[in-house]
Amino acid sequence: MENNHKIYDIVRDKIEREKRSAFKNKAINSIQKITFFIKKPIGSRNLDPTLIKNILFFISVVLVILFLLFFLLFLVPVLQEMAPIRKKEITNNTELKKDAGYKRQINLMTREIQRLTGKYNAYTPGQSYIIINTTENRFFLYRNKKLLREGFCSSGSYTLLQTDGDKQWIFKTPKGKYWIQGKTTNPVWKKPDWAFIEEGLPVPPKDDYTRFEYGVLGDYALSIGDGYLIHGTIYKRFLGMPVTHGCVRFNDEDLKVIFNTLNLGSKVYIY
Repeated sequence: MENNHKIYDIVRDKIEREKRSAFKNKAINSIQKITFFIKKPIGSRNLDPTLIKNILFFISVVLVILFLLFFLLFLVPVLQEMAPIRKKEITNNTELKKDAGYKRQINLMTREIQRLTGKYNAYTPGQSYIIINTTENRFFLYRNKKLLREGFCSSGSYTLLQTDGDKQWIFKTPKGKYWIQGKTTNPVWKKPDWAFIEEGLPVPPKDDYTRFEYGVLGDYALSIGDGYLIHGTIYKRFLGMPVTHGCVRFNDEDLKVIFNTLNLGSKVYIY
């Protein structure tokens, strides 16, 4: 009996191989005939029935392959998304609630939620604060934990300026938690040494009049410490791009709202 099964399997495999070989030979033969027909001059082409059958067969094979590719690439994902999703059942297992390990995990999760809630509340006070995203160069102004305004700004370019000596500056906006340390209207920019070096000019004395430049910081400026400011700009077309020397620039309308919303001590989150 076992030998009969083996003989049957061998014969079946042989028939399958012959079928595949015959299909392959037929496809190759059709392609060759079509290629030969195309290469012949137009006047000497004869449309015999066999050639027409070969052309139709070749077209059918191509269409079947294209349909299978379309089905696999597009229809299968769509059908998977349309398949009904089984909802998870919530059970009230009294035996599980009595388990000591279950109670321990619930207590740990409760304490973790309380810890994270306290941390979140500490970072989102009821007063006003601002969040600055230096990757996308966007800002989000909050008051009473509600979004008051959002928009584009400009942060540090991360470019390097190096002198012939050992001095160098990397123009980046600092990241972390800061607060408003000062507020000024009609601010005047006191140009640091790097501003003259960048322009190829000699560095003047510390309080030289050439260091003071009016009208380039906008109508308002808010200090977050270490010389970094939130201020306006005359280069509004660059808002949304990292082009500054470390300060954060805003357009006039956004800056006015920020200046009137943030108070001394208001938190500034930069990331």
